[in-house]
Amino acid sequence: MEFLPQLGVHLALDLGAVSLLTFAVYYPRHRRRDLIPAYLALNVALFAVVAALARVGGNGGMALGFGLFGVLSMIRLRSDAIQHEEVAYYFTTLVLGLICGLPHLGLSVAAPLAALLLLVLYVADHPRLYARSRRTVVTLDAVHEDPAALRADLARRLGEPLHWTVMEVDFVRDLTVVDVRYREHLPVPRAARADHPGPAEQSAPGRRPGRVAPTWEAA
Repeated sequence: MEFLPQLGVHLALDLGAVSLLTFAVYYPRHRRRDLIPAYLALNVALFAVVAALARVGGNGGMALGFGLFGVLSMIRLRSDAIQHEEVAYYFTTLVLGLICGLPHLGLSVAAPLAALLLLVLYVADHPRLYARSRRTVVTLDAVHEDPAALRADLARRLGEPLHWTVMEVDFVRDLTVVDVRYREHLPVPRAARADHPGPAEQSAPGRRPGRVAPTWEAA
């Protein structure tokens, strides 16, 4: 009967850790409610499987548990677009369920490991880390043969280009599709903005601005 109280303590640790990860770290930063049930379900399901296999005992059961974890960690979610930082939350959710689901792993080991996972993801995905770095796909209404001219055009429209890849060139419609990582311009005070027009006002008359994809993400 010692197994059930020990399992209850580990379950409380797991639920506390995954709730902190989901509701205190992930949702305030990314605002995707649809992924909250996925994180919680994956975590609790893996916890239940690992705890059941540990109860059965034997090296075969634990080997099966680690194999299951490996399969789950390689699942590709094809129903929606998943960003890289969201994949990190998926992986951390799985690892929390695995660590906290091992009843024979003492709390003195499980709790610091869970805290370490939460701390690493909290810092690595903090909004202030590379706050001005962005990535987007932009469609330019010009074809630049000179890379310097392309860089200048991107800098005028977006900010300081850090890296870019030309994805498509259409000579018929005079279009260039570029996947660009850039650093945003520093915000300009309103008074200074009135005296010095920005890049949009300085563009040539009749020139269409680049069409930027509506989805923005940190690099």
